Amino acid sequence: MIKAPTIKDIAKRLNISISTVSRALRNASEVNPETRQAVLKLAEEINYQPNQLALSLLHKQTHSIGVIVPNLDYVLSMMVKGIDEVALEAGYTVMVCQSNESYGREIVNTRRLMESLVDGFIISISSETKLVDHFKKIQDQKKPIVIFDRLPTDLAAPKIRLDNEDGGFQATQHLIEQGYKRIAVLAGPDTLDISNKRVDGYLKALKHNNMRVQKDLIIHCDFDQDYAYFATKELLGMKKRPDAIFTISDRMAIGAMLAIKEKGLQMPNDIGLVGFNNEPVTKLLTPAISSVDQPAFEIGKAAAKVFIEMMNSDIDMTSREIVLKPKLFIRESSQRLLHTVVK
Repeated sequence: MIKAPTIKDIAKRLNISISTVSRALRNASEVNPETRQAVLKLAEEINYQPNQLALSLLHKQTHSIGVIVPNLDYVLSMMVKGIDEVALEAGYTVMVCQSNESYGREIVNTRRLMESLVDGFIISISSETKLVDHFKKIQDQKKPIVIFDRLPTDLAAPKIRLDNEDGGFQATQHLIEQGYKRIAVLAGPDTLDISNKRVDGYLKALKHNNMRVQKDLIIHCDFDQDYAYFATKELLGMKKRPDAIFTISDRMAIGAMLAIKEKGLQMPNDIGLVGFNNEPVTKLLTPAISSVDQPAFEIGKAAAKVFIEMMNSDIDMTSREIVLKPKLFIRESSQRLLHTVVK
């Protein structure tokens, strides 16, 4: 294999010191103009390429961002795209790792990205994450962290999130306005902030309409289609079944829809259904599923902008929080009364 040219080769060919070559390549003022010109000319002739890792270590920046996400489903992949777009424009490379909802894997990903000398992290935590000591160790090394989408409660870092409570409120309020009286909610793990906030919105809508909270209609399960399917079967097997279901993700809504159809119930007349995330598939199903949309791409862009601002500022941003608003898209699965259907 042919060895790549080095500054040693340039120094030897021109009979000057390595330090002089280095200074000439950096365009240092103390180098004789003729010497600098000779160095640059020879570097071009032999196709010399500087060692980017060495330069990164010299400047203490690699211009790379470690991104850790629970998975790369539709919503999180859109958020990562937003991060990548802003990062690319700012001259950063994005390195993405999935925790697959595993706390242990999240720790491993953190360590490996640190070993890759990333400048800092943009993180959405796993559903298993309760302790954040591995992230605090990053901060101890003066590396910036931005948290997005899923937020730990005890980590001082800038946070970019959706107003999940408002999303839960919009979904439940819509079902109430459509005349549904016994509304169930399929929530995610009760350890997750986004799950609890969406349930808070559900409870807020019930209270706003003087409706009684029925704990047996609040089901916590994983963000998984199969879990939602079996949870819905249990709900539909109740002596007094729900007449509507709000699921806090569209994957869960699809699982619920399968159970509803298997039971022989018709949407929206027998039972209403609203999901969350507004994934493209919700418009293609029969009936199309109403869903709360979140600006995932914009959330990712906001997270990357804050990260880059942290890299270029000494201002303490740990208390900074950016909250984006959701929007309910109403479709046939919950459209019991005659209103305009939003496609």
